[in-house]
Amino acid sequence: MDRPKPKVFPVGHCCPSLGMRALEAGSGRLSVPPSISRISAMAGSQGPRWEGSSSGSESSKDSSRCSTPGLDPERCERLREKMKRRMDSGDKWFSLEFFPPRTAQGAVNLISRFDRMGAGGPLFVDVTWHPAGDPGSDKETSSMVIASTAVNYCGLETILHMTCCHQSREEITGHLHKAKQLGLKNILALRGDPIGDQWEEEEGGFNYATDLVKHIRNEFGDYFDVCVAGYPKGHPEGESFEADLKHLKEKVAAGADFIITQLFFEADTFFRFVKACSEIGITCPILPGIFPIQGYHSLRQLVKLSKLEVPQQIKDVIEPIKDNDAAIRNYGIEQAVSLCQELLASGLVPGLHFYTLNREVATIEVLKRLGLWIEDPRRPLPWALSAHPKRRVEDVRPIFWASRPKSYIYRTQEWDEFPNGRWGNSSSPAFGELKDYYLFYLKSKSPKEELLKMWGEELTSEESVFQVFAHYLSGEPNQNGYKVTCLPWNDEPLAAETSLMKEELLRVNRRGILTINSQPNINGKPSSDPIVGWGPSGGYVFQKAYLEFFTSRETVEALLQVLKKYELRVNYHIVDVKGENITNAPELQPNAVTWGIFPGREIIQPTVVDPVSFMFWKVRGPGAGLPCPPPEPWAGSVARSWVGGWRPHPRGWQHPDSDSRCITSCLGRGVVLAVGYAEFLEYVLLGSSRSPWVAEHGAPA
Repeated sequence: MDRPKPKVFPVGHCCPSLGMRALEAGSGRLSVPPSISRISAMAGSQGPRWEGSSSGSESSKDSSRCSTPGLDPERCERLREKMKRRMDSGDKWFSLEFFPPRTAQGAVNLISRFDRMGAGGPLFVDVTWHPAGDPGSDKETSSMVIASTAVNYCGLETILHMTCCHQSREEITGHLHKAKQLGLKNILALRGDPIGDQWEEEEGGFNYATDLVKHIRNEFGDYFDVCVAGYPKGHPEGESFEADLKHLKEKVAAGADFIITQLFFEADTFFRFVKACSEIGITCPILPGIFPIQGYHSLRQLVKLSKLEVPQQIKDVIEPIKDNDAAIRNYGIEQAVSLCQELLASGLVPGLHFYTLNREVATIEVLKRLGLWIEDPRRPLPWALSAHPKRRVEDVRPIFWASRPKSYIYRTQEWDEFPNGRWGNSSSPAFGELKDYYLFYLKSKSPKEELLKMWGEELTSEESVFQVFAHYLSGEPNQNGYKVTCLPWNDEPLAAETSLMKEELLRVNRRGILTINSQPNINGKPSSDPIVGWGPSGGYVFQKAYLEFFTSRETVEALLQVLKKYELRVNYHIVDVKGENITNAPELQPNAVTWGIFPGREIIQPTVVDPVSFMFWKVRGPGAGLPCPPPEPWAGSVARSWVGGWRPHPRGWQHPDSDSRCITSCLGRGVVLAVGYAEFLEYVLLGSSRSPWVAEHGAPA
């Protein structure tokens, strides 16, 4: 039997005929996934068009497989439905409040905090509305942008605060339309605090939260879930406690779905409030607002704003230690844990809402002591989810963005539909341009100074670059004593599954095979496996081995000789920065590289290798991420003089049967994708006399 010869496509060819053949992923009857598409690629037929959609020529309703029980039922529920299901089952929850930062770097830090605190399993987060901070604008520090980032890029169910303060009816309506467009479905309707000492009526606006709730329902029907605020001791500007309860009932009658209370310090305060609400007919969920005391000055400021009185017994403890932040925080944790335990034991509290002040240590410690923090959250899918309503049925993505899910979400944000059930055949997927490297939610979480320490102030040889990759994989400190915790293509620590092939990856990286994406061969591991598991309990997950890397042309030539021995077992797609590509995959077919089998469900294939998407990743990713060559004044730099005489050296690849074998032993049976790195390496080195190029230009997409 003749083996198929690899195809070599010229520069500029967009690979309309490229594809990946179905591959083995190990032994066993269940190790071969079903065809990812049931429609054969007809010779000479016109390929489906993707314009704002990811599902091929048909709509997602037609092209997806028949509906089966979802992997994560909460993804398709609105917030009030999630609450009801939790209340019916007795499953307590927690939620978190944040406020927008003042600076761009603060925004980057806050999104990192969203990711860390989101790992603990909050039912939702909410973002406050600051009238003085242009909250409805497109600024990266605005309430609107922070809330939409939490939904779209961090996968968090999010409530956006909306106030009446200094806003006309038209402005409020515009903000609500914008929130809807950005994927926000929950609003906390507030009157808001006056900017000065006294409330000033806004001509053509609203003066009460009740009016705002009515307006939301009149203009948007049932689209938004609406929350309102409750005051366990009455509003500080209210006529009386009874009058304030009457206003609260009016807000609920106007269309509010649930209540979050102002903070308090004693459980009896909340119990009396809930009893009073019940007596006048308020039956919606009421969530207590919890504030772990974290510092003397922050407590004073919050008390000043909320006009609350701190119980004397708390004052007596705090005053002697007011200059010891650690002691106050420890006391605050103990006090909050005791308060929450009393609330939960009462049976009146379905969940707890925490005022975090954008801090995480105290709140996380309280939640851990209460047993509400999820130590090892189960992944519904192998990749990070978005909570945008239109993405709730999405269950398939290309593997190329596995390490940069926020970038993928940004590039596909204009799609009208998302793959559900299968990744359709594609001739021109509409991946958006990624020109805005300044976008804070795509920036590295590490400041420039830390990146320089990790990657080196000066790179003098290609081995310097190899060592950066090797130190990232090994976790060992570099020559300067710093650990490399991220790469331009991965801002997160290594995935747990990387440990299964760590030594093999280290060997190839030290030889100039610079890996940026990989997964090991997995054959029927339980879905509960702590390393590779995902999806509901009782299932089994499978993976084809996959490797994606930069390397030199000489290495590619040696690798092609070795790969002849593995035809039909290993597919490869090799592309250089100019667009020339080599592949042994003959058809226009996406290739499932991850799939799962679960009781009562069809086979789920959440991760694919799609040849056309790979070309978009390559053209718009590493190539586009490289900056323009340094200006001529840099001509005398060490990096430029070194690169000027640099030519890739095979270094052992002359004997592919020995040294190249480490690649295939690493892969097992799977897929090889490579992007030429000569230009990439040159740019890294040329920019290194000032700083790594990513430190200045942002990470590739």
